[in-house]
Amino acid sequence: MMTNLFSSFDPTASFNMSLNWLSIFLGLFFIPPAYWLIPSRHLWLWYKIIITLHYEFKTLIGNEKKGSTLMMISLFSMIMFNNILGLCPYIFTSTSHLVMTLSLALPMWFSFMIYGWLNNSTHMFAHLVPQGTPNILMPFMVIIETISNIIRPGTLAIRLAANMIAGHLLMTLLGNTGPNLTLIVLNILLILQILLLILESAVAIIQSYVFAILSTLYSSEIH
Repeated sequence: MMTNLFSSFDPTASFNMSLNWLSIFLGLFFIPPAYWLIPSRHLWLWYKIIITLHYEFKTLIGNEKKGSTLMMISLFSMIMFNNILGLCPYIFTSTSHLVMTLSLALPMWFSFMIYGWLNNSTHMFAHLVPQGTPNILMPFMVIIETISNIIRPGTLAIRLAANMIAGHLLMTLLGNTGPNLTLIVLNILLILQILLLILESAVAIIQSYVFAILSTLYSSEIH
């Protein structure tokens, strides 16, 4: 019995050991067999997704930064694996915790800032003042742009974690009301749960794409 609504996101498993975090590595077991088996439709679809993401990220980053799309595609794949695995029963949703999302967003943003300020400091200073800003508003724009730049890793992390928590909480709330309902209302609730599960599957993919595409946009601003 849950003593707290958020206890479904508790990372502590049985025997007071945080074994639930091992779900992060479950996605690694799905990748190698695909390269040893006869190419299937699943593998063909995955290649199509990777190629599409590669061309889209390359358009944003630029052709001169070859190989940068590999990092963003890997980031997208990792987040999507964890989001989708979190929808399976009794599998821990690691991306619903800020520890996980901040661990992805903060080092990446920090590396972008170090690279940008060391190699393109003039461009980074110019980016603080948008083109066409009146002289009297320049100090305020510098402050606003600086704050918006600093909170970027936080917004990336909170957006992903909040979207994962929101859907799971709604499914938990609806699921807990099941034993107290009549048969007709229970059938309606079951249909709603199935529709919500489909929506959460779409959100799992969309949020991983949003995280990767925003990271790509942030990296494109430093050169």
